[in-house]
Amino acid sequence: MAEYTAKISSQLVERESADDRTEKAGVAYGTVKKDSYWSTTCNRQKNFNILLPANYSENKKYPVLYAMHGYWQSPDTFTDTSDPNLNMRALIGNAVAAGEAEDMIVVCPDIYSSATQPACTAMDDVNNAAYDNFINDLTKDLMPYIEKNYSVKTGRDNTAITGFSMGGRESLIIGMKRPDLFGYVGAICPAPGVHEVVSMADFKYGTVEPYFLLLTGGSNDTVVYNTPAGYHDDLTQNGVPHIWHYVTGGYHGGNSMSAHLYNFVRWIFKVN
Repeated sequence: MAEYTAKISSQLVERESADDRTEKAGVAYGTVKKDSYWSTTCNRQKNFNILLPANYSENKKYPVLYAMHGYWQSPDTFTDTSDPNLNMRALIGNAVAAGEAEDMIVVCPDIYSSATQPACTAMDDVNNAAYDNFINDLTKDLMPYIEKNYSVKTGRDNTAITGFSMGGRESLIIGMKRPDLFGYVGAICPAPGVHEVVSMADFKYGTVEPYFLLLTGGSNDTVVYNTPAGYHDDLTQNGVPHIWHYVTGGYHGGNSMSAHLYNFVRWIFKVN
């Protein structure tokens, strides 16, 4: 982890250009598809969006990035193209076309994982627990469905996870608890509460660790404020190698998300 983190940290770009997230003539971009699976964890059918790479073929296997939305949000958060500051399809397509990122599949799940209600009803401990339960839905239900129904590479070298806001909280938690499954971990403007699930003493890796952890925070975030910087301090205190990405002018939304993705997709799936 320390070795790869040191290698890529000097490549960090604070903010991408508008051109990086603009679709261009002559560049092939991926296709967003909607799908669903039966969740034994939640006892219901759950929806997800999946971004398949340009020229997706069942004869080729692709690494997988799981990208998780925030509180009150949906699988559409990362695949929505209406926000001029965020176009994940263009960001990835342009990076692949430039030879700077690998062809990949991106899965955007519904991370709300209550077994008793289908959607978030309030911002409270009960609903927080439903988001925190996504680790079980992800590992027991969604990942097996993806591996059965799509042409994916498996193993931690080929599997990455990141998330925004509450999804960033979940990414940090899942990354800490299951480094055996996820070789690359990111978090964008992560929400408070990680230490309600992973104590400060346990906020570190053991013998198995991801290749890198990219933590992004924005200077203009008026939702989680300095929470990401707090996690940065906690990781530093615990001696966890990571990359702290502070976005000047970054708010709790599209421009922080795109700045994170610009870097993240260029570093994942390249260790070997």
